[in-house]
Amino acid sequence: MTVDHLNQLLLVCSLVLLIAVAAVRLSSRSGLPSLLIYLGIGIAIGQDGPGGVVFDNAELTQLLGYAALVVILAEGGLGTKWKEIRPALPKAALLSTVGVAVSVGVTAAGAHYLAGLDWRQALLIGAVVSSTDAAAVFSVLRNVPLPARLTGVLEAESGFNDAPVVILVVAFSTAGPVEHWTALLGEIALELAIGAAVGLAVGWLGAYGMRHVALPASGLYPIAVMAIAVSAYAAGALAHGSGFLAVYLAAVILGNAKLPHSPATRGFAEGLGWIGQIGMFVLLGLLVTPHNLLGDIVPALVIGMILTIVARPLSVVVSLLPFRVPWREKTLLSWAGLRGAVPIVLATIPMVTDVPGSEHVFNIVFVLVVVYTLIQGPTLPWLARRLRLGDGEEPADLGIESAPLERLRGHLLSTSIGPGSRMHGVEVGELRMPAGAAVTLVVRDGSSFVPSPTTVLRHGDELLVVATDPVRDAAERRLQAVSQGGKLAGWLGTGLGTGPGAAGHGGPGGGRRNGGAGEHRGGRREAG
Repeated sequence: MTVDHLNQLLLVCSLVLLIAVAAVRLSSRSGLPSLLIYLGIGIAIGQDGPGGVVFDNAELTQLLGYAALVVILAEGGLGTKWKEIRPALPKAALLSTVGVAVSVGVTAAGAHYLAGLDWRQALLIGAVVSSTDAAAVFSVLRNVPLPARLTGVLEAESGFNDAPVVILVVAFSTAGPVEHWTALLGEIALELAIGAAVGLAVGWLGAYGMRHVALPASGLYPIAVMAIAVSAYAAGALAHGSGFLAVYLAAVILGNAKLPHSPATRGFAEGLGWIGQIGMFVLLGLLVTPHNLLGDIVPALVIGMILTIVARPLSVVVSLLPFRVPWREKTLLSWAGLRGAVPIVLATIPMVTDVPGSEHVFNIVFVLVVVYTLIQGPTLPWLARRLRLGDGEEPADLGIESAPLERLRGHLLSTSIGPGSRMHGVEVGELRMPAGAAVTLVVRDGSSFVPSPTTVLRHGDELLVVATDPVRDAAERRLQAVSQGGKLAGWLGTGLGTGPGAAGHGGPGGGRRNGGAGEHRGGRREAG
């Protein structure tokens, strides 16, 4: 590649990114899933489109897809609230293991007997499409105000189920018959255990180090956090464990730790996640050859119907038998098993290993994902409303930015009062901040002033709070409490308490969905 070729490549990539960013706005207005637009961009660039680019490197697509998936899982983990997924872990674990087994078996049987595929191809398709896509789930849940108990299950499931599915796809893609099923199940359990151990260890060590090392620039914190998360994937994979599970768990720990500049870190990670999604979908659209899809449309529709109407609901019902889950929630969980780029990326594995009929499998998976994402994604908010599961929004956490003041042995907390915050109408003195913490500045309508104890806070105000090290956590808890419970929080049993045992405290890593009651608006208020 010459410098001239590099210049052309940079121009094309930047134009594709700009078009994809504009497509996000279009998809948000029309309800069309953005991943379909990205796939359309890739198809338009490809050999059957105006771009005319011939690309058939499945191995490169698989490698880049893995890299993008690592970033997407890290971004999803950083935005996941621990208090939401903690009660959902048993359900998500069963959906990611027992549910995957049920889905693979039912889908493969349907693909064999109804679509006429041989057993190896049927098992490959059953395994590939049994993984819910983290990018699709995280993207849709941003716009659907579901109860925390459901979003926790869906997010944790999408983060967990990639690992067993990858192992199954690799096993089905090996030459010769798949033997020793008990050994295969043991291998899945071992890889999950290793991945979980590595992810938890790396996440805890990374959070400890980030809290005790003051970096010279605020922009280094997001880079360091993402590097820690990616290292969890690499360490887990090199230890012959599940790297995908490791990166997700490490990111969950980092996202729920009280790290400096955590809102800026989540914003940086979200940007990288968008780049990963755009690049992965465009590349997959570039890999597919549209004129070869015509003969696979009917089998894809049949298999997709089996997956959506039979396999997914049955896997949800079987997995949730030990729990008392209402039928409405089971219905929503069944319909919310969204597929996206992950099944298409996994479908490149048999292509790389030259499994007979692998291109046929890839085409079926591609059509299935496109058609049923187009059906399920836009209808999920409607179904949530029909089931009366999407109306009751829960109080959102207050987004608090923390910047270390190392030489002063304190922290500068920055937050804003959003439209849903009950801090509106509260006087500064009524915040009852702990000794050692004080509101030092209020920014209102573009002007700033030093508040008095009788200053009444309003929606849109931005607050700067200085807190010493010993009371930093208590100050954050108090701000969260008043934002959710009003001025009497902690006295009348509303909101969060101010003590260390206060229930429901999500920490600064919360507030991913529904905007947050006090969402941080960028990096301009960061101090270091």
